[in-house]
Amino acid sequence: MSTAVEAVGFVLCIISWLITGTALGNDYWKVSTVAGNIITSVRQYENLWHSCTETSTGIAQCQDFESLLGLPGYVQACRGLMIVALLMGLACLVIALLGVKCIKIGSASESSKAKLVIAGGIVSALAGVCTLVSVSWYANMIVEDFYDPFTGGIKFELGAGLYMGWAGAFLAILGGGMLCCACKRVTPAGSTGGYRGAQPKKIFTPKSESKSKEYV
Repeated sequence: MSTAVEAVGFVLCIISWLITGTALGNDYWKVSTVAGNIITSVRQYENLWHSCTETSTGIAQCQDFESLLGLPGYVQACRGLMIVALLMGLACLVIALLGVKCIKIGSASESSKAKLVIAGGIVSALAGVCTLVSVSWYANMIVEDFYDPFTGGIKFELGAGLYMGWAGAFLAILGGGMLCCACKRVTPAGSTGGYRGAQPKKIFTPKSESKSKEYV
């Protein structure tokens, strides 16, 4: 049963890493809305790297964010968190691959392989947390600007890239938790894990063959 759980957790980590990478490159982190505004034939959308404008004919023109320091602080932070999440997800896959029970690589002991799987699960969960913080922070800023009456111009709503990021974060945390179930393999079977003191030594004393004599 533990082998199946680890295998499913490893597959979830792979899927989450792919979804997170796709979310990072997705163009639709925020999309312009026509709610409360005059309907126009131009749609705008942005992600962490560029801003695009699409006409009703389907022609889109994108402009990259050239100045890093000119970006809002939360965009820079979200960039860093997403990149860190991808690197940690890749590290998780490598570490877990060396320790997962259903894959035989090298001649490591069962206990050491279990520790590798646990380490991979922890790294995967941390990667999911980084992704979750990034997309949630970005989404919170969109919601604040949308409901801010003093923010003029175009209003934006949540895009598909954010939902992909949430899905990737959830799968990374779930997969990491399933990999951490390998902690049962760290303790060998039959071991209680408690401290056992030294066994008391037995002292053998020879029996005396002489019998006491009574003198009258």
